[in-house]
Amino acid sequence: MIKIKNRWIMVLAAMAIHLCIGSVYAWSVYVNPIHTTMNWSLTDVTIAFSVAIFFLGLSAALMGKLVERKGPRVAATLAAILFGLGTVGAGMAIHLESKILLYLTYGVLGGTGLGIGYISPVSMLVKWFPDRRGMATGLAIMGFGFASAISGPAIKILIDSVGISSTFYILGSIYFIVMFSAAQYLQNPPEGYMPERFSDAIASGKKKIKEDLVNITRNEAVKTARFYGLWIMLFINVTCGIAIISVASPLLQEVIGISALAAASAVGLMGIFNGAGRIAWASISDYLTRPLVFILFFVTQIVAFYLLTSVTSILLFQVLLYYIMMCYGGAFASIPAYIGDIFGTKELGAIHGYILTAWALAGLAGPIIIAYVKDTTGSYTGTLYVFVGLFFIALITSVLMLVNIKKIKTSQA
Repeated sequence: MIKIKNRWIMVLAAMAIHLCIGSVYAWSVYVNPIHTTMNWSLTDVTIAFSVAIFFLGLSAALMGKLVERKGPRVAATLAAILFGLGTVGAGMAIHLESKILLYLTYGVLGGTGLGIGYISPVSMLVKWFPDRRGMATGLAIMGFGFASAISGPAIKILIDSVGISSTFYILGSIYFIVMFSAAQYLQNPPEGYMPERFSDAIASGKKKIKEDLVNITRNEAVKTARFYGLWIMLFINVTCGIAIISVASPLLQEVIGISALAAASAVGLMGIFNGAGRIAWASISDYLTRPLVFILFFVTQIVAFYLLTSVTSILLFQVLLYYIMMCYGGAFASIPAYIGDIFGTKELGAIHGYILTAWALAGLAGPIIIAYVKDTTGSYTGTLYVFVGLFFIALITSVLMLVNIKKIKTSQA
């Protein structure tokens, strides 16, 4: 008899991987030091981050099938190698003063490791937690959000102590060791797995198995309107949120007038709220349902982004910023469970990878738009109005998703 591994240790292993790859969200702490030392423009430095996010989504889409076929351990091991090499390579790029090399190492190599590392444990955890899909994926992806809380201050301290290149060398080595070690524990559960208590509760009639809307392949999923609804909602949420993340440190220094170290700490706080939003919203979605939670995301962020354009209170500005981070993270954590609800778990990892192409394009669009507006107008405010308009489109899409799902459930009844 094959011994079934502890699913909670599986969560911890997944969190460890996400804590490492989530360091990408602390990129803004590198922005000013690289900009000053290399004399590169804000747009030049931001492109490295955008390329990394683009390849995250691209690799997630292309490698989703690999995760399903080879399993999470093999995929996560590959992610450890690529992300570690990409981060160390970024140090070499800075040492050689090569923008192209930075884009190839941190952007292409690191971004590919990001994508594979992101999806490897997520689809696995949905299968380990049929009773708490949202909470399980929220816990793992919470690590991705919390990462900047650790990486932000650490990067600043290391840069001041050993320089930019050595910071990349040190962190890249640490990321590889942690990710490689955690990957060795990952494993999919046996077919039809249910935890004992949940199984007993079903047998006694206290609980019922929640039926997925359908159980289809990725090729079948992309032919549905629901797939594109999810894609649009994620794209808009990420475009707006990641634009803020990409320039968070210089934005806070400019608007609030705080020091670089204080801004790095604030980026860390953003990471805490990003992470907290992932577990909080994902857990709430288990009760309110995923469609309703996404409607809440967009209604409240329309208000938040609009207020950011004119707010003068430092405290209120930070509160709005941290709330946006909670919604940003919450969407990521709720998407895998949403996919399972409406497409089933047959090829969840592959479908999730396809959906994450929205993240890839948003990673290019959001940071470059806000950086370009800043470079040309000297202000971040104009972009915020554009984001408010985008959220109205996302809200309409989320309502249409709810209507479509209810229509299908009615036809199946």
